[in-house]
Amino acid sequence: MPQSLAVRRTQDALTLTRVREIVDQLAERDHRGEILTAVHHIPARDAKFAPMPEWVRAELAGAYAEKGISQLYTHQAAAAEIARQGRNVVVITPTASGKTLCYNLPVLNAVLANPDTRALYLFPTKALAQDQLAELHDLGQRLDNRFGVFTYDGDTPADARKAIRERGHIVLTNPDMLHTGILPHHTRWQRLFENLQYIVLDELHTYRGVFGSHLANVLRRLRRIARFYGSDPQFICSSATIANPGELASRLAETSFEVVEENGAPAGEKFFIFYNPPVVNRFLGIRRSYINESSRVAQEFLKRNLQTIVFANSRLYTEVLLTYLQQANPAPPGQPQAIRGYRGGYLPGERREIEHGLREGRIRGVVSTNALELGIDVGSLDATIMAGYAGTIASTWQRAGRAGRRSGSSCAVLVASSAPLDQFIVQHPDYFFGRSPEHAFVQPDNLEILVNHLKCAAFELPIAAGESFGEVNLPELCDRLAEAGFLHRTGEHWHWTQEAYPADTVSLRSVTSDNFVIVDITEAAEVIGEVDFSSALTAVHPKAIYLHQGQQFHVEALNFEERKAYVKRVDVDYYTDAIRYTQVRVLETAQSDRIQAAGVEARAVRSHGDVLVRSQVIGFKKIKFFTNENVGDGKLELPENEMHTTAFWLTLERPLVESLPFSLSDRQSGMFGLLHALESIATLLLMCDGRDLGTAIGERPPSPGSEIEWEEPPDLESVTALAEKEFFEPNLYLYDAYPGGIGFSEPLFRAHQLLLAKTRELIAACPCDNGCPSCVGPVGGRGERAKEAALEILFRLGA
Repeated sequence: MPQSLAVRRTQDALTLTRVREIVDQLAERDHRGEILTAVHHIPARDAKFAPMPEWVRAELAGAYAEKGISQLYTHQAAAAEIARQGRNVVVITPTASGKTLCYNLPVLNAVLANPDTRALYLFPTKALAQDQLAELHDLGQRLDNRFGVFTYDGDTPADARKAIRERGHIVLTNPDMLHTGILPHHTRWQRLFENLQYIVLDELHTYRGVFGSHLANVLRRLRRIARFYGSDPQFICSSATIANPGELASRLAETSFEVVEENGAPAGEKFFIFYNPPVVNRFLGIRRSYINESSRVAQEFLKRNLQTIVFANSRLYTEVLLTYLQQANPAPPGQPQAIRGYRGGYLPGERREIEHGLREGRIRGVVSTNALELGIDVGSLDATIMAGYAGTIASTWQRAGRAGRRSGSSCAVLVASSAPLDQFIVQHPDYFFGRSPEHAFVQPDNLEILVNHLKCAAFELPIAAGESFGEVNLPELCDRLAEAGFLHRTGEHWHWTQEAYPADTVSLRSVTSDNFVIVDITEAAEVIGEVDFSSALTAVHPKAIYLHQGQQFHVEALNFEERKAYVKRVDVDYYTDAIRYTQVRVLETAQSDRIQAAGVEARAVRSHGDVLVRSQVIGFKKIKFFTNENVGDGKLELPENEMHTTAFWLTLERPLVESLPFSLSDRQSGMFGLLHALESIATLLLMCDGRDLGTAIGERPPSPGSEIEWEEPPDLESVTALAEKEFFEPNLYLYDAYPGGIGFSEPLFRAHQLLLAKTRELIAACPCDNGCPSCVGPVGGRGERAKEAALEILFRLGA
């Protein structure tokens, strides 16, 4: 046996012993069986191989053989064969399963056979593109540099761009650069578009919600330009495990796909632990700080010399955890720090140095935001600690997959926060470890998004009367844009008439381009960030505390005319939480159905459709860090904001409301608490962020679209009294927090039984007595029987 292999097996055995030691130690501390809610053992898995296909050119097979790859995993062979036959394919396998070969093999084979062939690789981040560049450069050198491969992003030097356009067989870029830097200048990229045979979409599951809806329109523009130059590229996609990869790929690219799901890659043994910090106040449902507990768990691995990555969900907590771990593991005098941080905002060179240090083993621990979640190569780590749930099951598995890779034992620990979603996941491990229930949704025909991309398309090429662009009436839209002065009709074509360059004003991460710029005026005025209009009202209102890269800023002024927020650096021990008063009017009901409970009508109705949301920020609370105490408040007078969007809502009819055996206060608290929990579970089912959904309770209107009286927003002192106001037949709304809707309301309508059942499980499993932030919301803002009332309503709804 070669010594290196013997050494590696000895190290694997040692790692396994240490991992088991830590698992046993954590279990010993859990006297009541409440902290470790799951210790899931995933046995090692052997590889399933397939021979290198006969159609692969000898020189390419030789280059891979030099890298130690003489045969393929079964999923690689299946995906490469589908791609070679000219069909679109999406590959769904875990982290470190060799997905990149699925697209590199057919693409490079085609380029070597015909040097005119071109391919465009799209990655969600610049770091991923850089990682793939290194892999392709290595293959290129083994093939005597017979193909050109380049990244094209904001960091690409101006003098290199012409060479990339001429000689780049494979261009690696990201959706933002494609949107602003390539499509509007397609005439300079004529050679690429004339010969474009492949489009590769990596990390497909990240393209959902607003970002995915924008990307679908960017791809419409890309295919439109490709057709103009006479090419019809095929798609090769890769994704983490989600429930609907084929459907998502089809919605994004508007063409059919074949799905490859069987994973042939080997995997080392893994322990996956759910760690729920102990309850310190059962009445209030308060648990020990999950940040402190994550630090303690990480330290158990680090002191046993196990290379560890810690994921935090914000830049602030990344820096806090890094401070804790560096203090616990000081570097010897004259030695570099062995525990490092990694997040956006670090310089590219610094990030590359950290990646190299991890691969070489010099860096023993790293604390990261989601920047290291996707497939950047950092070698084979021993442990992953996640400080808080990543937001989706797919992301959590990707983070867990950063440890272990293809061989050797590893451990992943999810340390739950008190957030409802975290608590649901750790209290229901079967839901997490079973088949992925997560569906990714996009809404490419959201009118705000589509119109912005239609402007970009018109700038790129005149729009012909017979063209299609999504499921909309294109001539009518173009006529509207012509009336607004953006287009001019000549014969059967509409032409762009403005001097402005439309792609520059369209962000792929927000629905509208109406954004506020945040200006730091502590010393010299400096732009430090940007927020969209609706977020500005809650995040950068006057007197707000705005957090940026761990630094606190006090908002001095919000200028609506200039769309600027002026801030100054401060050091305070609280943050602010805006108080928003929201009313909803139903404009049109798309579908409505009575809810059945055990085969009997539940005196409740579920619906989805178009709504008008009117909201106004009327004040704010000051919340102390870590203790979450309310240490003050303030009044605000900001303009009302109206938004036409889509919503899902439950109507509780009068007989159901009257039958609830609670006081008016507890009944109302139960409804607000139920809505709080419904929102948490909805974000889980929709793979979206909590900011993507809004909630409100309102009176059931006599009929959709009927004129209801908008109420005057209350005084700040009256906000608490709103919970006392009795609704005759309340509507509980979950609405899309974006103008025009982003496609969430209909899936919620279809999945209402699952939504209600999982909401009941979340509330019932919570160990608190009367309600807490982990289930129905903070007890201070709810009646004493809010939790009980919410469960009773769910029981009446058949959950």
